[in-house]
Amino acid sequence: MCVVTFETVRELVLALPETSERASYDGTPSFRVKDKFLARLRPEGGVLVLRMNIEQKEVVIASWPEKFFSTPHYDGWPGVLIRFEAVSREEMEDLLLEAWLFVAPPRVRQRFEAGGYGPPA
Repeated sequence: MCVVTFETVRELVLALPETSERASYDGTPSFRVKDKFLARLRPEGGVLVLRMNIEQKEVVIASWPEKFFSTPHYDGWPGVLIRFEAVSREEMEDLLLEAWLFVAPPRVRQRFEAGGYGPPA
């Protein structure tokens, strides 16, 4: 299994349309689709905060606690914490795409689904 690092996450997420990187409220790197929060690196490193439907969040945490977890700060919020060392590059790519589809504004998502964006440069 290829080890996922923050550089892997950066490469994968910035390949998605209309994404950008900026500093989060605590100075850690974060990613947005247009101006909507998508993901961020936790300060301790090795953990990604990723937007996710709350129902899906509960399922993945219950099914794979070695990969996904939450903290009281994130309880009730549509996002999950992911341990880099516990997921493959392919899993992370799928998770990032699902999160992107969850967060992207309707027009951006529709254009993407219709093939309106070319391959990343």
